[in-house]
Amino acid sequence: MRPGEVDIDATTVGRLIAGRFPRWAGLPVERLDSSGTENAMFRLGADLVVRLPRHPGAVDDVAHELRWLPRLAPGLPVPVPEPLGRGEPGEGFPWPWSVYRWLDGRNPVVGAVEEPELLAEDLAAFVRALRRIDPRDGPPGYRGVPLASRDELTRAAIAQSDGRIDTGAVTRLWDEALRLPRHSAAPVWAHGDLMPGNVLVRDGRLSAVIDFGTAGVGDPAADLIVAWNLLPAGVRGTFRDAVGADDAEWARGRGWALSIALIALPYYRVTNPPVAENSRHVIGEILAETA
Repeated sequence: MRPGEVDIDATTVGRLIAGRFPRWAGLPVERLDSSGTENAMFRLGADLVVRLPRHPGAVDDVAHELRWLPRLAPGLPVPVPEPLGRGEPGEGFPWPWSVYRWLDGRNPVVGAVEEPELLAEDLAAFVRALRRIDPRDGPPGYRGVPLASRDELTRAAIAQSDGRIDTGAVTRLWDEALRLPRHSAAPVWAHGDLMPGNVLVRDGRLSAVIDFGTAGVGDPAADLIVAWNLLPAGVRGTFRDAVGADDAEWARGRGWALSIALIALPYYRVTNPPVAENSRHVIGEILAETA
């Protein structure tokens, strides 16, 4: 467990619900398997889900989502989490938490995407729609900043790779990414964390996007990371064309995908193997694409 991380079980969640939302007391509580790194998820009855921060760094996401999701949802082509209530600390749990309406779907399987062309088009439509939402008064995006802000962490991660990756090749790619032109257009909305675990599909099509804790305005290139962490190489062009990314934005998106994967690989190697495995996948895809 990370410093400050707390263990959460279904019994505690049931007591929290009974104390804060008596109308839902007695509904069955079931912990959901998830490779997520920030929050614990519990299904509450058939129609609800409870989301609780796992560590102090995730606490601010509660208020962030409760404020911004209602503003974003009407402009998006697929459902996103619908906040139904905010819970307060109690029963030994130290932070605020939230209840959302349940969203049907499952996470896509990297390497076994059912309808890759259609999913690429659906994801591009989501990204385009998010970019069209009025950015005025929007919060700065967690990843809407220049790539250079990641330089120290990225190089430290490369140094910690212990020969598990081609350090020379990824260092050259990272150096190239840092020389790219910065985003010079007006800031726009971006999700900021389009990882497979935050994408839901049904019958091969995008059915929902979850976890808006990093959403904000800035350079939207980080939303292109889904081209490497989920979509197969054969449909990346479809996704890029549908988004309308120029050469510089596409390359910045690849730089973001590389940096995120490099940093996550040593950080989650032991504590979250699915995230580490996806990081290895991303690095391999980028190296193959740029060879």
